[in-house]
Amino acid sequence: MRVLSLIASATEIVHALNYGEKLIGRSHECDYPAEVLHLPHCTKPRFNIDGTSIEIDQRVKSILQEALSVYHIDEAKLSELKPDIIITQSQCEVCAVSENDVQKAVKSITGKEPQIVSVEPNSLDDIWCDIKNISEALGDKKSGLNLIRNMKNRMNQLTKLVKGKKKRTVASIEWIDPLMSAGNWVPELIEMAGGINLFGITGKHSTWMDFKDLCDKDPEVLIIMPCGYGIEKSLIEMKTLTSTPGWDNLSAVKKNQVYVTDGNQYFNRPGPRLVASLEILIEILYEGLFNFGHYESSCVRLK
Repeated sequence: MRVLSLIASATEIVHALNYGEKLIGRSHECDYPAEVLHLPHCTKPRFNIDGTSIEIDQRVKSILQEALSVYHIDEAKLSELKPDIIITQSQCEVCAVSENDVQKAVKSITGKEPQIVSVEPNSLDDIWCDIKNISEALGDKKSGLNLIRNMKNRMNQLTKLVKGKKKRTVASIEWIDPLMSAGNWVPELIEMAGGINLFGITGKHSTWMDFKDLCDKDPEVLIIMPCGYGIEKSLIEMKTLTSTPGWDNLSAVKKNQVYVTDGNQYFNRPGPRLVASLEILIEILYEGLFNFGHYESSCVRLK
């Protein structure tokens, strides 16, 4: 069995199912666990990924308006690898290579036609279905059910830890410039962590917002989790927000409750590490009460 994963979260799922040795290729964004880095990657972005949040946003929108894919598939590499299974997604054209792109590339390949498994994670329930579908494609449904059960059990344990504790209002930011609130599974995680989610709707794509919206709802806690950004890059981009008139008047800012997280590695990857994402949220909302080892490495308080 030769498996090609074109989405980072699926690569992590395959490894969590103990089938990492079956991977023969990855996308340019697949970087966890570390052993996948030696695999050849079959994709690359069609635009320059360096620059500010607003510059990247404009490049992506420009490409999409021209009806072109945000990512390029290396068809020659795809043909060379001859995968039996290709895992991709149909949820977001900006997050990873889409199912349509893969189908077009596969049509150009002579020889056998691989099975295409397309995930579409919009909520935690969808993620459970994706894990199940990937495990079934691997011929091991039981491993998928075990992984789902283990993740749910850990999440339930974490939820019980904060039951009955004081809740605070939370705004989660998935993109800094222009502002975007985190949707999909993030509102669920916030509620599970004991927070009151102010923006974003469970099961719905992340939505654009105005800074005025942030001021009007005035969250007690502000969590920054830009898609595709680690903490270092996000801290640089935060200058756009911190220089916005009215920033210093936000309750979260006054109370020193603004946190920058590694959105790329955790919150924006719908796979096994969403359990760790929930732990990070609990560390933030109940700082000092719980320590799961993520503070500083995956989450920092904005100074």
